[in-house]
Amino acid sequence: MDTSLIRNVAIIAHVDHGKTTLVDGLLRQAGVFRVGQDIEERVMDSFDQERERGITIFSKNCSVQYKEYLINVVDTPGHADFGGQVERVLGSVEGALLIVDAFEGPMAQTRFVTMKALQLGLQIIVVVNKIDRPGCDPHGALDKVFDLFVDLKADPKQLDFRYIFASGREGYAIDQLEDEGRTLGPLFEAIVKHIPSPPESDSPDPLLLITSLDYSEYLGRLAVGKLRRGKLKVNQMVSHTREDGTVQKVRVQKILYPKGLAMGEIPEAITGQIISLSGIQNFTIGDTLSSAEKPEALPRIHVDPPTIAMRFMVNDGPLCGRDGGKFLTSNHIWERLEREALSDVALRIARTDEAGTFLVQGRGVLHISVLIERMRRDLFEFSVGRPQVITQEIDGQMMEPVESISVNVPDEYSGAVIEEISRRKGEMAHMQQEGGQVELRYDIPARGLIGLRTRLLSLSRGYAVFQQIFKGYEPIRGEIAERPTGSLISKESGLSVAYALWKLEDRGVLFIGPGEDVYPGMLVGEHSRPDDLTINVVRGKQLTNMRASGSDDNVTLTPHKKLSLEECLEFIRGDECVEITLKKYRLRKVILDPNARKRSA
Repeated sequence: MDTSLIRNVAIIAHVDHGKTTLVDGLLRQAGVFRVGQDIEERVMDSFDQERERGITIFSKNCSVQYKEYLINVVDTPGHADFGGQVERVLGSVEGALLIVDAFEGPMAQTRFVTMKALQLGLQIIVVVNKIDRPGCDPHGALDKVFDLFVDLKADPKQLDFRYIFASGREGYAIDQLEDEGRTLGPLFEAIVKHIPSPPESDSPDPLLLITSLDYSEYLGRLAVGKLRRGKLKVNQMVSHTREDGTVQKVRVQKILYPKGLAMGEIPEAITGQIISLSGIQNFTIGDTLSSAEKPEALPRIHVDPPTIAMRFMVNDGPLCGRDGGKFLTSNHIWERLEREALSDVALRIARTDEAGTFLVQGRGVLHISVLIERMRRDLFEFSVGRPQVITQEIDGQMMEPVESISVNVPDEYSGAVIEEISRRKGEMAHMQQEGGQVELRYDIPARGLIGLRTRLLSLSRGYAVFQQIFKGYEPIRGEIAERPTGSLISKESGLSVAYALWKLEDRGVLFIGPGEDVYPGMLVGEHSRPDDLTINVVRGKQLTNMRASGSDDNVTLTPHKKLSLEECLEFIRGDECVEITLKKYRLRKVILDPNARKRSA
């Protein structure tokens, strides 16, 4: 195939603006699926957590044939916690489809991915999606995109962007709103006409920057990147240049290339193809593969640093292994973390001085919680500590990560929301009132974000829409008060009893119902006061021979509060942790014995 017939395009957008659904439509109309094949929705979101959360977490490649053109499509994450994935992928394409919701317009993370694409000088096609949504304003969304481009200092060529209107769900694209929507043909045409082909080179020497990692059960670790120059054949010797500058000769054993959704082996790759290679040992993101005779090193990829750290610990609780966990030891946990760090450049791991405890650093609470959930589903059982913000010393001054957040909330709740964010050292950057809604933008320390999402939803009765992106490092802004309430701690082991829980309801909010296993040191609720309170939830009612209708208490329990993994991580304090098992998330004190806990305090 001729390089001029290749188009490498990334699909980037804010969470839930329909980019993965649009890819489904492109694949379907390009004939990737055979006639009568039963297709799941959001086929590119092959990872089960992606389907459950409704977001894209891992970048994935596919290819579609349109006329004589081969279009390589890369579906990228929209959430800022997975920015490491976005940045690497954008370096391997020449253009991008920027998907914007016709109702919402560009949002906080649209800004994040658009900024990265503009900095790389990519040719952008704006796709105003969901034009079939009632009450949408496609032209208004387009105007907001232009304002965003101006704000991000786009050059004149980038400001003169191609735009198109589409409905991913209905499977059509149109040039003007007056046109009749039939197929996605206009979008295919826009891609082949406005996205440039990969730059060609006269040199036959191969040159490839490793921008991503993949893993195959049969081939092991795979190096993924775009061949920027020359040709590459199976069994060819190449130079592998590492981060420290050392060069090693290696042999390319297999070359994999997407054919539709599946990866297939090819004997030779040409300039512009995004390929996966096996046979490259001990490589990392940013390494360069080049000619065996004339080694070269391309500029390394920069990825935003981790901002959150959490301790992963062996589960030493009395119920360890009871829920079916298979991998419980520190060796099991460390090997799993090492394997994850090989494929996720934004994740960093380290051993600590404490036996059975490891430090995991990531781009945010969501980033690390996805790893926790993957390990749980792989039959691992362990405990994790409270998220901690990573500080840096710059020019002799201690700096902390700061995030820019955007909050949309109804008028009547804006006062409480502003008060809460200000209490967490947030500095207001923008406030706009329109149609009964208030849009707030703040710069806030990353440590102030821990638990903020849950708190804002509570203050606004679930109406607050919250987004965040990483801004940079700034001087530490002072102390931020922790959770104002204490914990309700179980005193005894056994099964919780409805009568005991009923009598304790006025003490706070309970996290467990009747008939649940508890043990000393386990958190069973949130105390209504600032201090911790030890309670007995296994004590039943004392029975007597004297019974009378009306004198016995009728037990009617208020439904207990069920916490998600993210809510558990946001709730715990420094001396508490979350026990991760196959069936439950349990909150507990790190030190279970009350006397030892007092001595430690």
